[in-house]
Amino acid sequence: MNRPDQPPASRPLSSAEADIRARRLIDEAYTPMSHRDDSPLPAYGPTPPVAQPGRPPMSQKATDASALMLTGSVAALSVGGATSLVLYTLGQVDPVTLAMGAAGPVALVLAAGSLLRSLGRAKADAHTEHHHHYKGPVHQDHRAVHTTTRGMWAKTTNQQQEPT
Repeated sequence: MNRPDQPPASRPLSSAEADIRARRLIDEAYTPMSHRDDSPLPAYGPTPPVAQPGRPPMSQKATDASALMLTGSVAALSVGGATSLVLYTLGQVDPVTLAMGAAGPVALVLAAGSLLRSLGRAKADAHTEHHHHYKGPVHQDHRAVHTTTRGMWAKTTNQQQEPT
């Protein structure tokens, strides 16, 4: 389908028509485009804020607590889903086996938490003292060197501090 400004496709363009069409396309390409927004400007002053869609505005502490609750709900969902799956598969058994199946995931979570706590205490209580055995006189240097680098063209200053 031809545009109204195009000649029919049945005949080739003459040289003058091609020049006119090329000039029109070049002029359209380099014509500056503008947009005028006539909507009223926002008022300045004691205008109350407007709540935006999404999560409501809140303090950093409230945001942190909210994120913690969302994370906890994901963890609770996985434990609850595992418990539901176990209970569903054990639905045809007696109540004692059903209670053991329900308590299994909880016991597993409690055991993992206890293991992590004991590993943390063991790491904190690890013996860090080490001994060196030398034959002959030994001198230990306890000076500390503090380095400061400043400026656009770096100048490094080393300061030695004697042990106290």
